[in-house]
Amino acid sequence: MKFLEYLNDHIVCLDGGCGTYLQQRGLQPGESPEPWNVSHGEVITGMHKAYYDAGSNVVFTNTFGANGLKYGDEELEAIVTAAVANAKAARDQSKTPQEKFVALDIGPLGKLLKPYGDLDFEDAVAAFAKTVRFGAAAGVDLVVVETMADSYETKAAVLAVKENCDLPVLVTNAYGQSGNLMTGATPEAMVAMLEGLGVDLLGANCSLGPKQLRSVVERLLAVASVPVVLKPNAGLPRLEDGKTVFDVTVEEFVDEVVDMVNGGVRAVGGCCGTNPDYLAQLSQKVQGIVPQQVSDKARTVISSYNHAVCFGEDEATIGSCTEDGESIRDSLVDGDVEDIVDAALDLQDEVAVMHLNVDLPEVDVAAVLKEAVCEVQAVSGQPLQLETAHAAALEAALRRYNGKAMVKCAAEDVEKLLPIVKKYGAVVAVPAAAEAAVLAAAEKVGMQKKDVLFS
Repeated sequence: MKFLEYLNDHIVCLDGGCGTYLQQRGLQPGESPEPWNVSHGEVITGMHKAYYDAGSNVVFTNTFGANGLKYGDEELEAIVTAAVANAKAARDQSKTPQEKFVALDIGPLGKLLKPYGDLDFEDAVAAFAKTVRFGAAAGVDLVVVETMADSYETKAAVLAVKENCDLPVLVTNAYGQSGNLMTGATPEAMVAMLEGLGVDLLGANCSLGPKQLRSVVERLLAVASVPVVLKPNAGLPRLEDGKTVFDVTVEEFVDEVVDMVNGGVRAVGGCCGTNPDYLAQLSQKVQGIVPQQVSDKARTVISSYNHAVCFGEDEATIGSCTEDGESIRDSLVDGDVEDIVDAALDLQDEVAVMHLNVDLPEVDVAAVLKEAVCEVQAVSGQPLQLETAHAAALEAALRRYNGKAMVKCAAEDVEKLLPIVKKYGAVVAVPAAAEAAVLAAAEKVGMQKKDVLFS
């Protein structure tokens, strides 16, 4: 059975902690666990088998930190290939009757992307892509992108998955005490972006215990039109007799998680501090629960890197950063977007959405629109509406956009631009007079009706 087929009618049990498990078996503080796939394969297989034996449907390969920035190509391929083999061996050895799947695990790169750090977006995509290709070649059933605290890095990882395999993708982010990601994204903003990019499941993992993540989960369930995942820590760590222990017992953990399954969560497991004992009780408790069917919330929503705007629910006033484009033609010809950034700063307290259009003669539209998107998003949190007749420019801008954008599109440009809008999960705004033709074109590329706005 395929993973998504199983998900349709079952609560999915994921696995539990990896790092804390391996530390109890000799992994030293500061030591990378990924090379253990090669040097201690029997330990890794034993860990996966313990989770399968506890009732887990899905185990995550020991590849959380295996990426193209940390390892050379040959070593990375050896690590990922061995990791998948270890998980498959565990699946073969486990005699429990539940359906079993192997997920390629992808964690953060360990470097911040621009503008917070110095890592370029495309370098991040390339680093993730290597892991995806090696994992897909080794024969995993799905890909998991987890513990991401930055929406932009999350997007880079999801694009790498989508562009290098056709496997299901599950994404979980690490939300803090504020209910947002480290770089500011709300649960609603993450749902908007991730659903636009076409992920199959989304949710929260790590960072906090189940009780502390409840409000995040409830917000995800309220707006998500795909299944929601929860994989919390066993509370917060503390030192006791020189050892790291966590403050949520198995019973407390299971009770909290099961209650959220009854509230609509469709896939559950544990992160730091959890072990096969947690999963054994959790899998047993969720077996008899009939999963709630996921409903399409039919929300027309766009987002920036930190919040979402829902049309019909939120005030969605739009103001242009490039209304005086003719007056800044010379600057744009030189690739200078400073005037656009200044306009964005002036507008940010006045409008909900900012409009960008640099389609002027003699302007390198692809380069300038991409640069304008990056620079405006570095100083303002408003979602953006992009307008251009050039497919290459739209592709370049949407690829670098941090969130779910809106694209204003003339009727004559619909056929060439909609495939790009669909790939990057944007909303398209078109003249009402072209409604029939636009809806037909949207259906052809697989866009949902809720992602088409008419004016």
